[in-house]
Amino acid sequence: MGSATTQALATTTAELTTANVGDLTVARELFAAAREIADSAQLSGALSAWGAPAEARAQVATVVFAAYSPVSVRLLSSAVSQRWSSTEDLVSGIEELAIRAAAIGAPSTDVEGELFQLVGVVAANPELELALGSRLGDAAAKGALIEKLLGGRAGEATALVASQLVQQPRERRVRFLLNRALHLVADQRGKKVATVRVANALDATQQERLASALSTRYGVDVTVNVIVDPQVLGGMRVEIGDDVIDGTVSSRINDLRQRLAG
Repeated sequence: MGSATTQALATTTAELTTANVGDLTVARELFAAAREIADSAQLSGALSAWGAPAEARAQVATVVFAAYSPVSVRLLSSAVSQRWSSTEDLVSGIEELAIRAAAIGAPSTDVEGELFQLVGVVAANPELELALGSRLGDAAAKGALIEKLLGGRAGEATALVASQLVQQPRERRVRFLLNRALHLVADQRGKKVATVRVANALDATQQERLASALSTRYGVDVTVNVIVDPQVLGGMRVEIGDDVIDGTVSSRINDLRQRLAG
């Protein structure tokens, strides 16, 4: 990610936080805008013509997306007036705004937890992941497949985010898209996400204690997502962002083997 994109994301995210997002309307419109820009070379060219004045690019967005809600138009106009490192970054930036808007618009929905469950389903079914990630598949059919998979077991915000992302993969793997989304949702809500690998499932009390300990360590609320992996043998491996706390038995055995071999 270039420095221009980093600054543009910071600016647009700050504006979203102060915007009046009361439901999922803004998220839907931002997803639609990202898709329209990505699909139109003419529109993407006009909105990412960095040699043109920022006001001119913002005016183009205002005209093109005039039918959207005032909040969405304002956010889109602001986004295109920023300088991004590439046109792809502009589209991804608007997509990120959409995910964050979904997190704001559905505060009572456990979007990050539901997305984690969906990632598990996709990871366990290679044929499903192939179908969702295929460049040849119909976008609308992919969205419908996600909604069928969720089958009312997830909130509207989760279904919106997941279905929109699989319809706009842009050469990205489905699991990457869903994982990125759940971390963005957590970040928007002031949380971190911990992926914990254990040999045996943790009960509710154990998960609560672990979440509390990690929250104290990192100074923010931490959501714990547990993956049962018999290969760890015992102990646990905790991943939070770039941090890895590996206390698994398998890791200790590997370390011992390396020492003996050395």
